[in-house]
Amino acid sequence: MDFFEHQDKARKNTKVLVIYFAIAVLCIIATVYLACLLIFYGAHINQQSGVPLPELVLWDPKLLLYVVVGTLGVVIIGSLYKTAALARGGSAVAESLGGRLIDPSTNHPAERQLRNVVEEMAIAAGLPVPKIYVLDHEKGINAFAAGHTPGDAAIGVTSGCMTLLNRDELQGVIGHEFSHILNGDMRLNLRIMGVIFGILCLAVIGRILIYSRGGRNRNPLMLLGLALIVIGAIGVFFGRLIQAALSRQREFLGDASAVQFTRNPAGLSGALQKIGGAGSKIKSVHAGEASHMFFVNGLSNPFLGAMSTHPPLKERIRAIDPGWDGKFKAIDVLPYPPV
Repeated sequence: MDFFEHQDKARKNTKVLVIYFAIAVLCIIATVYLACLLIFYGAHINQQSGVPLPELVLWDPKLLLYVVVGTLGVVIIGSLYKTAALARGGSAVAESLGGRLIDPSTNHPAERQLRNVVEEMAIAAGLPVPKIYVLDHEKGINAFAAGHTPGDAAIGVTSGCMTLLNRDELQGVIGHEFSHILNGDMRLNLRIMGVIFGILCLAVIGRILIYSRGGRNRNPLMLLGLALIVIGAIGVFFGRLIQAALSRQREFLGDASAVQFTRNPAGLSGALQKIGGAGSKIKSVHAGEASHMFFVNGLSNPFLGAMSTHPPLKERIRAIDPGWDGKFKAIDVLPYPPV
């Protein structure tokens, strides 16, 4: 497999998906504008009963300006709020998932090996060594990289990832995560989280308008609230679809980069095969928010796979190991005891 060609393809597909996300936001603005136009037109008719119906004018620059400013204002403010909540970078994400920072002077053999592997991959990628966290209560095999920049990045691994994988397999997983740091995926992931949160704020405002009380003149606001709830829900749904597709493309890029860093496709392939046998589910209540950051799918299988943030394991394994026999690995002997 030509990994450089695969990297170029993944980057190009990612750019297309980012454009689709921008188009989705524009479509939300257009839908809000149309809903406002129809709702206020209907309210105008009700106030002037017995008068010949006025012509519905679809082009209203003033209303469009209000809608654009209002919709983008909500999305941007919501995005900035979410970004501020994660201002500390990868550490904030890791701690929200229950991560424990590894002591650089640890004597536990599994923790020592993990730190050594992270330091090796940092040299291979030409990046500073990130903070290292272990999710002690997560027995499945999984990992993630989070942060705004390489300077505030953190790599987290589950207890299962640290204790069930051998050194080559762990190196493949960590190399994959360094790809997300090197290629700017972390920053992109956090921005998309912010935009989706901002779109969700539209639905929150809709609920506020729906529960507003007052006379007959407030009916349009209540109808607008209902429209915002529907538009917000649809916007988040399609936003998550695009987010999932974007994440799937970056996972292939991460696998290709991991092989490039380690020069050992068997290590990454072995890790994916063990995950197929041991599982990768994350039990944290915040797992859904960070699902697109994990090494493999950390949640239950989504409906028809449309919302899956990761490609199927078999597809990823065959991309790096065409000769794979199709069987996942059973874990008979633990390389290290649990922490």
